[in-house]
Amino acid sequence: MRAAVRLWARRAAAAGLVLLTGCSGGDGGDGGDRPPGDAAPPVSRARLAVGPGDGAQDVPVDGAVRVEVAEGRLLTVRLTDGRGADVPGTLTPDRTGWTPDRRLATATAYTLDAVAEDGAGLRAVQHAGFTTVAPEHTFVGFFSPEDGSTVGVGMPVTLRFSHPITDRAAVEKAIAVTADPPLEIAPHWFGDQRLDFRPRAYWPAGTKVTLLLRLKDVEGAPGYLGTQDKDVRFTVGRSLVAAVDLDAHTMTVREDGRVLRVLPVSGGSPEHASYLGAMVVSERFEVTRMNSRTVGLGDEYDIKDVPHALRLTASGTFVHGNYWTDRAVFGAANTSHGCIGLADAKGGSDDSPAGWFYRHTMVGDVVEVRGSRGEPVAPDNGLGDWNLPWRQWTAGSALAAPGVH
Repeated sequence: MRAAVRLWARRAAAAGLVLLTGCSGGDGGDGGDRPPGDAAPPVSRARLAVGPGDGAQDVPVDGAVRVEVAEGRLLTVRLTDGRGADVPGTLTPDRTGWTPDRRLATATAYTLDAVAEDGAGLRAVQHAGFTTVAPEHTFVGFFSPEDGSTVGVGMPVTLRFSHPITDRAAVEKAIAVTADPPLEIAPHWFGDQRLDFRPRAYWPAGTKVTLLLRLKDVEGAPGYLGTQDKDVRFTVGRSLVAAVDLDAHTMTVREDGRVLRVLPVSGGSPEHASYLGAMVVSERFEVTRMNSRTVGLGDEYDIKDVPHALRLTASGTFVHGNYWTDRAVFGAANTSHGCIGLADAKGGSDDSPAGWFYRHTMVGDVVEVRGSRGEPVAPDNGLGDWNLPWRQWTAGSALAAPGVH
């Protein structure tokens, strides 16, 4: 029995040590194996209470974190997230309580450490690690251009949200777009699921752009929280702008202001006039299928191997190679269903006008179409942002001051 008593005493001593270093101390009783005559170490009378407890999961982000002390006062309280960033908080005037100043982030690990002391200056400590609850409903912003990409001077920053946004101001505050060298950049909402950013004029060649997404835990709609905390960086390449004159049936291609080539084109026929205005290349296809059913024109055409296709609008306008039309048409007549056609060969020829233009073009390059016939392209049809004057563009911000744009 004597061995069993010694074993129990050792366990009791170990438990007392945990209370002292991990909680608030005990009554300083017998230490078990302490040699006779040794004095018990002094123990703080301060009693700390910390919530949530160590190891807690699915902790609510509001109102769950608290620190209280009885028979003492708090010296320090530190709440940090998984990255080591401090969460600010406030002590009560008598230093017996502490609460965080803001709601916590969802699905995040936190560490809470508190130190208190009693009237004799003896300290007590408490530690807790816990994880907050994951949100039930979330939204994300699908962005373009991609991180690390190089794009043309007409490429806006576009975010398409996975859920309709009702608090546009809150979402807009959580997003920033910056440029190096600095530029004035403004946002514009197209409906409740698309937010674009652009400068007043095309990006200068060589500009480095950063998109800062700080949407994590932003409530974009009732019960829907954002999940993204991300930086996206891209570079603007050389300036390439192609000016299409539908009346002259030409495309003048300029790189950094210098004319590279003038190409003969065929635009939309009088029955299917091409859109007018500035359009931006959003996709590139060496070969693609074009079916009139997809653009509401019934069975008028179905071409399975259209070469060197560059998308200009979401509604189906392309600059593309054309091998099925007599070459005499290019530079002389407008015969298409709205696209800008360039002469090409079946299967696509690198030496053709279409092949040459395709090789010289990247996503974000601009095609400016003008002519005496045709409707202006809608700003939200593809990447037609540049067709809105700056005053109208800035008025589309949820944070725009009335009358100041």
